Amino acid sequence: MKPYVASLEKISLKNDNFREVLFTGDHAQLVTMCLQPGEEIGREIHTGIDQFFRIEEGEAKFVFGSGETHVVHAGDAVVVPSGTFHNVLNASKVNPLRLYTLYSPPQHPAGTVQRTKEEAMVAEHD
Repeated sequence: MKPYVASLEKISLKNDNFREVLFTGDHAQLVTMCLQPGEEIGREIHTGIDQFFRIEEGEAKFVFGSGETHVVHAGDAVVVPSGTFHNVLNASKVNPLRLYTLYSPPQHPAGTVQRTKEEAMVAEHD
């Protein structure tokens, strides 16, 4: 395994894929994401996985547990502890939301690229 070195901001701002795994290590995984206007990741929970988000472009609405909400913008970060129900929504009706996330430990197969949310949903059910 080799170290990963890149301009994460530039990569995130150019990314149009719903999900693209950039790096997978033994204990962490780096993923860039793009949510289209009004799109959401979907309510989920990761048991045994902490997750860090950094918003690079746009405005996101994070929903935790039974309804706690936070609106965050480019430059903001959010950490979701293991076992926390959460959802991420693109708060804009016209602009994409671009972000990257770190999973610890990894969550997705190394090298995963899912162009749309629909592709991601199919992959999760297979």
